[in-house]
Amino acid sequence: MGYDIGWIIPRLRNPGRLWHCASSITVAVVGLFSKIILEFLNKTTVYNRETLAAAVRRPRGQPLLTVSNHHSCFDDPGLWGVLDLASLTRPACMRWSLAAHDICFTNALHSCFFALGKCVPVVRGAGVHQPAMDFCVERLSRGEWVHIFPEGRVNVNKEHIRFKWGVGRLVADCSAAPLILPVWHEGMDAVLPNTEPYLLKFRKQVFLNVGEPIQIHHLLDKLRSANASEEETRAAITACIQDELLRLRDATRALMRRGAPLSARAPNGTAPQPERDSEL
Repeated sequence: MGYDIGWIIPRLRNPGRLWHCASSITVAVVGLFSKIILEFLNKTTVYNRETLAAAVRRPRGQPLLTVSNHHSCFDDPGLWGVLDLASLTRPACMRWSLAAHDICFTNALHSCFFALGKCVPVVRGAGVHQPAMDFCVERLSRGEWVHIFPEGRVNVNKEHIRFKWGVGRLVADCSAAPLILPVWHEGMDAVLPNTEPYLLKFRKQVFLNVGEPIQIHHLLDKLRSANASEEETRAAITACIQDELLRLRDATRALMRRGAPLSARAPNGTAPQPERDSEL
């Protein structure tokens, strides 16, 4: 029987002063550590960095949902090392991230660390209406930032994995349409390989491409007008996000091949549609 994670989400909802203080320190320290690893000990090329910075500094109360591919266990928090120091040291503006309960929350020590770092334990296969998803919908509705890996697991072989419907639920059930920002990265699995002994590497090349916000309002209006069911709504939103993120993948790889400058904008590409499946 695995470790009981039942206490974590109630604690995140009602943190208390001591928990809040410890969480602030944890988020700041991990953020600074990620910055040292990504920008000082490895070589990271960031396309459209200003788009991510603007999203993090968005107007107060606007929900932010970031979505990205998942190639390494260091993707989160590592990717956010590209943010400026002001953002990294202000935990209130940093993301909430869904993390696998059977990997990150296996004992009391690990559970405290990841929970203090604003990670929420998600049970893979438990569906879109589990407590972790409810909590993230609440955070988005309060205008906070949530990050999700729609593939649902580390994609070790970098194959096509259909996106899970959980991302569709986050958008559909948020009280206001969130700002949805796609991020594609390459090279994080070289920084932290997916093979033992799972040690961080240095002097590796990482590419990070921040796409333009995904325009979802017209789709939401269309779904409401058609009285679409919850499943139809989640499927359609997930399909839209998958299409845009995989389009960004193609654009990122094109930029890498050309050795484009950091200010380059990503061209459009094509991507397959996701399979229909209600499992998170």
